[in-house]
Amino acid sequence: MTRKKTLAPRRRLLPLGLALHLSVAAAALAAPDAAFAQARSYAIPAGPLAAALTRFAQEAGVSIAVDSRRTANLQSPGLSGPHGVDEGFAELLKGSGLAVDKTPAGYRLVPAAATPGAEAAAPAAVAGSRNDPLQEVTISASRSNIEAAKAPQTVQVIDQAAIAGQLALSTNSSDALSNLIPSYTPSRGKMNGSGETLRGRTPLILIDGVPQSNPIRPTGREAHTIDFSMLDRIEVIQGANAINGLGATGGTINLITRRPEKGSFNQHVDVQTTMPTRKLDGETLSTKTSYRADGRLDQLDYLIGFSFEDQGLWRDARGRSIGVDNTQGDLMDSRTYDFLGKVGYWIDDNQRLGFSLNRYRIKSEASYTAVAGDRARGIPTTSIERTPPGTPPWNDVWTTSATYSHYDLAGMELQAMVFHQEFEALFGADNSATFQDTRIAPNGTLYDQSRATSSKTGSKLTLSKADLLDKRLKLTAGFDTLFDKGKQDLYTTGRTYVPNSEYRNFSLFTQAEYKLLDKLTLHGGIRKESADLEVDSYQSLARYNRVNVGGGKLNFDKTLYNIGLVFEPVQNLNLYTSYSEGFGMPDVGRVLRAINIPNQSIANLSSLAPIVTKSVEFGGRYKRGDWDFDASYFRSDSDYGSRVVRVGDAFLAAREKNRIEGLDASVGYRFSRAHQGKLSYSRTTGRYDSNDDGTLDTRLDGLNIAPDRLIGSWTSQWSDKLSSFVQVQHAFSRSFDEPEKNFRGYSLVDASMAYKLPKGTVRLAVANLFNKDYITYYSQSALVEPLRYFAGRGRTLTLGYSLDF
Repeated sequence: MTRKKTLAPRRRLLPLGLALHLSVAAAALAAPDAAFAQARSYAIPAGPLAAALTRFAQEAGVSIAVDSRRTANLQSPGLSGPHGVDEGFAELLKGSGLAVDKTPAGYRLVPAAATPGAEAAAPAAVAGSRNDPLQEVTISASRSNIEAAKAPQTVQVIDQAAIAGQLALSTNSSDALSNLIPSYTPSRGKMNGSGETLRGRTPLILIDGVPQSNPIRPTGREAHTIDFSMLDRIEVIQGANAINGLGATGGTINLITRRPEKGSFNQHVDVQTTMPTRKLDGETLSTKTSYRADGRLDQLDYLIGFSFEDQGLWRDARGRSIGVDNTQGDLMDSRTYDFLGKVGYWIDDNQRLGFSLNRYRIKSEASYTAVAGDRARGIPTTSIERTPPGTPPWNDVWTTSATYSHYDLAGMELQAMVFHQEFEALFGADNSATFQDTRIAPNGTLYDQSRATSSKTGSKLTLSKADLLDKRLKLTAGFDTLFDKGKQDLYTTGRTYVPNSEYRNFSLFTQAEYKLLDKLTLHGGIRKESADLEVDSYQSLARYNRVNVGGGKLNFDKTLYNIGLVFEPVQNLNLYTSYSEGFGMPDVGRVLRAINIPNQSIANLSSLAPIVTKSVEFGGRYKRGDWDFDASYFRSDSDYGSRVVRVGDAFLAAREKNRIEGLDASVGYRFSRAHQGKLSYSRTTGRYDSNDDGTLDTRLDGLNIAPDRLIGSWTSQWSDKLSSFVQVQHAFSRSFDEPEKNFRGYSLVDASMAYKLPKGTVRLAVANLFNKDYITYYSQSALVEPLRYFAGRGRTLTLGYSLDF
């Protein structure tokens, strides 16, 4: 295919994309001023305070952290008629001895005497000012809505402003996670995120509590199941835990979607264009458009969001085309669609129903083919305009859920959810030795591609009571189910790669939070996992001798524990320690597809035994006034862990004892009302037993361990209209036992600014500001392969515009 023929479709799309952007923006600007949010009328009857506050926050479109121990047995006089948000909270809290305080993450309850009140004028009301008390933000992923500031492990709440700041620089969700969580591996920049770990192990990724990870056949695509512009916040619980079930051996990342804002009908539109600063043309331009409508009508609230993105060719710092990953899938030269729909209904003052649907699809445009680089000479893989063989890779995900909440069920709080997900990941075609079969085609000539599918259904039931034993004890109990059916086939020839497998899991758990002393709190819990894996009989590929493998059923029963202590010696200083266990499965697909011994039986495969990870952590956090400090040391051990290893052209699973340890630290300081800085550091190391002698004798490589990283950021609000953001990150060099995987390290600088217009906001962002020429961490340290020796993206310029109306 000639250059002229390849470029024509891209160049035709350019004016079409710009026209779409301009037409949407023009329509938004033409909207009447009356479309902006107006005062809202409420009708919330007298009743339990917690339920009244929760309902008001839902209807007003704001977030509030409610500590049920504070509100236990308290009543609210209710609310009637039109009110502003602050006024409404004040009315609901009359006579309770409590008030609300505004924080960057939303509202929180404080004793009435502790509120800033009217003692200071408007300047003192700025969120995050010098004398702001400790923010009380709860973590829903904890299942017991624990306060982030009082958790016995490292937790992080990333608000919508921080997410938006990252998306202004890059729309890649893995980039956002990596930049916001220092212990998360630097992004590969590809559709596949295998090797992107949290504290050296696999995180469980959730969307509103619905698991995105696939226990039967992990594909590395879990971070690409929703557009991050649909998110309100991200909750991160670091370290192995089992509270949300299977898969959180490295921690939990819960992606919380946006909620409707106050007003009967609100609209939001956002358009942006990204381009390199070298060799700009039609094929290198990327565009994205998103639209959202939401509102509240009496007891009903709703949200509809849609986004479309067209990614062009990426270039490195020298202007060379970046190599496309034709097999694993690539974000470059792709199109992405996402639709999010949510609706909620208040049955009465204490009961709420919610429904959610998210459809996400990303597909390669298949305009380019990779040209292998040369590691010895430092020449990265590049791309040429040529259609690769086979069907272009894609990710196609449907996620649905229904929730029911009762905020006063005999003095308890009930949360229930059922969910379903259909997941399909298609990988690109190649003529790997694994795919060859002389019965079909001469050796070396057969191109095939794998497809992984999963159908997942489950439920979560949680019941909490907070005012036990003179309000010193809070108990949470729950019951979870998960049914996952999955397989992997070869898309072109229809051959079985991984047979049909069904995983069934039933879990009971209980969590307790007990205040031993006024300054000492004990946390503890038990989770009982009862699971089985059933696999069909199948015949392996010719590459593995076409052996017949007998199907069978494996049963797993595990009891997992967690315990922690939080000590507050002085106000705003928390010291904590914890022990927790995580439960995971090895990559079943990698084990099953590589069987080459005749008459093997599934029931006899010890390599399919579950992974139990034991995590220990010591840390502290200090938040007062302008200062915000966190530090922790962690260690996680697995007596029978799992590691991906490369054998020839295949990636297999190795079961070995391993240990990972490290530390995280961050310090933030508000220099003035306009300027705030933050510095974060993460260090992770790991070793494994390579010869089964009980000694951890070999270092884990970059496919498992993130580099040590230092990330600094500076946020400025120069005026009511102008703001800016600067981010600097340095990945430190590291040596491994395989010298060819040694990491040379690199530093990157990003910057952005935003300016409020009379209508809307315009923003300008520059990623890789100094045009650093570097090879990605994955390409340097995870594997040695000329075809995947990828350079990082060079300097890019993004111009965006958003409008609420």
